[in-house]
Amino acid sequence: MMVNQFAPPQAAPNSQATQRVVLHDVSWQTYQALLSDMGDHRSSRLAYDRGVLEITMPSDLHEFIKRLLERIVTTLTEELNLKVRSIGSVTLDREDLSQGVEPDSGFYIQNASHIRGRKLDLVNNPPPDLVVEVDITSVSTRRLKIYKQLQVPEVWRCTAQAIEIKHLQNGEYTSREYSLAFPMVSAVTIQQFLEQGKDTDDDNEVVRSLRSWIQQQQSSP
Repeated sequence: MMVNQFAPPQAAPNSQATQRVVLHDVSWQTYQALLSDMGDHRSSRLAYDRGVLEITMPSDLHEFIKRLLERIVTTLTEELNLKVRSIGSVTLDREDLSQGVEPDSGFYIQNASHIRGRKLDLVNNPPPDLVVEVDITSVSTRRLKIYKQLQVPEVWRCTAQAIEIKHLQNGEYTSREYSLAFPMVSAVTIQQFLEQGKDTDDDNEVVRSLRSWIQQQQSSP
């Protein structure tokens, strides 16, 4: 199989729908070569699961929601005085499992000190504490399967209907009301701030509201 046979899908003219292409019988070596050839400065995301390669081109709405969720996570760590190492959409892969994925956003929080000054190595280092997946126009079943194998403990999955908080328990993801990384934060709370983002043209307004909410929670008896 020749690497140059593949190219990331092109975004739809109106950029309203996430585009996805799935290729089968792709070797690990071809997957790695594609990652190298495509480089870091791209909007497409790759997921590899034992020979199946999924290439996703996010929509404009997808990116808007992702950026707002990133700011929500960062603000929470600031106000709660937690360490954080944001890894963005860096490739998370393990050759021994023949699996790899690029999250919409990933964060080391409780394990932030474990990757200080290090290249990510999921064989010898823990996976991200939290991964964000925006899933408004397509399903992320394959990606969740890969996160499960990589032992990512928490995934925030944003669908067209709501935010889902998923915890990895006994080898499976289950929906939970509250976050592992931020025990005071519920899926309902995150959804409320995302809804506020729809009704304003200023992300900073959402962040200010979030800061105020956190401070109120901390001051409550």
